Amino acid sequence: MAMETLNPANGELVATFDYWDERKIDAVLDQVKQASESWQSISLPDRAKFLLAAAKELRKNKREYADLITLEMGKPTTEAKGEIEKCAAVCDYYAENGATFLADEIIESDAGKSMVAHIPVGTVLAVMPWNYPFWQVLRFAAPSLMAGNTCLLKHASNVPQCAQAIENVFKRAGFPDNVFRSLMISAGQTAAVIADDRVNAVTLTGSEPAGRKVAGTAGANLKKSVLELGGSDAFVVLEDADLDLASTVAVQSRFLNAGQSCIAAKRFILVEEIVDDFLAAFKVKASKLIVGDPTKGETQIGPMARLDLRDELHQQVTDSIKAGATALLGCKPADRPGAYYEPSILDHVKPGIRAYEEELFGPVAIVIHARDEADALRIANDHRYGLGGTVFTKDAKRGEAFARKMQSGATFVNGLVKSDPRLPFGGVKASGYGRELSRLGILEFVNAKTIWIK
Repeated sequence: MAMETLNPANGELVATFDYWDERKIDAVLDQVKQASESWQSISLPDRAKFLLAAAKELRKNKREYADLITLEMGKPTTEAKGEIEKCAAVCDYYAENGATFLADEIIESDAGKSMVAHIPVGTVLAVMPWNYPFWQVLRFAAPSLMAGNTCLLKHASNVPQCAQAIENVFKRAGFPDNVFRSLMISAGQTAAVIADDRVNAVTLTGSEPAGRKVAGTAGANLKKSVLELGGSDAFVVLEDADLDLASTVAVQSRFLNAGQSCIAAKRFILVEEIVDDFLAAFKVKASKLIVGDPTKGETQIGPMARLDLRDELHQQVTDSIKAGATALLGCKPADRPGAYYEPSILDHVKPGIRAYEEELFGPVAIVIHARDEADALRIANDHRYGLGGTVFTKDAKRGEAFARKMQSGATFVNGLVKSDPRLPFGGVKASGYGRELSRLGILEFVNAKTIWIK
């Protein structure tokens, strides 16, 4: 068996890559293990210099890396360039702040001196998805490397060239050999790598079923894990909201990356008083989005990453319409070659309908009507996932109070939910556990070690 790069814009086979055998995997794990001790001994200022060099490399060859993203998963080139820039920014952030985050914490106790020291855990394996093929990796790798850990990447099977390119970013930046390696392995080979004694921790961004398998294997082997799983983020619009702002952000939040984002707004929960006005604006703005060749600068929505994903999404939509939902816009594949789906709005979605219960990972917005603010909050929390959420209101205090009650890892008031290196990122409920980014992210994979001196 082999990994394939299929261009989702036209279905053409670009390249194939053989999966590694056990002998190759064993050799690379040995190499990374050997690199781990020497990497830990490198000072924080010197680790920071390596990260700054990685940021420079990403910016220098931004177009090269962005083109790979577009080729392998269909993201419009303009968005792909933004993804690479964000990767450079997270390298800068941890280079500039890592030493402060990892500084010893002096604790008053009965000792002459006592402290908490932050010691790297060793080697961290990352199991990463295809939807942000560089960003998802760099947001784990930058803090892990700064903390003194070595890194292994098991990337999604449809983005093998991105996986190889990320390894090359660190090589070109001058990192020591084998501090970061991409494993060309299948999903079925991953459990054995997690269980291997040369791997000390694991982080996964992906589906809930994949998260359960990875967490189960990590737990069985007593290894730390961090999971960022699915999301069906609520986008709540209250009666006093700025509807022009809310509808503009709604279009961006739902249709960015062809809707293939864990933190994209998916459930648009509207209080009855503003349903008609909001939907009128939302429909007009969504219908103006330009669907097309992802290599063209004017394109706003490219193809979905794979044809099977497009077909699965359409089945969810079709089943939801049969169950009583209403197609307000689109709700069908685009009439063109490739894995394209029209920007879509599905109205009158209610409990028991697939679109209400499941995550729709593509350019489909679902609309749920709420009686009032209290009902909107109830609906927002009536889901197994809890990654992000949004509420729009002109009253900032009202928005903050609502945000505190929303069951999510992050809630944004009057703005687009996004990941920011300065802010912790992660979910609750079936959206996973642990945090990435900020100080909390770099501390996930260190040993918070107590040192007591008499």
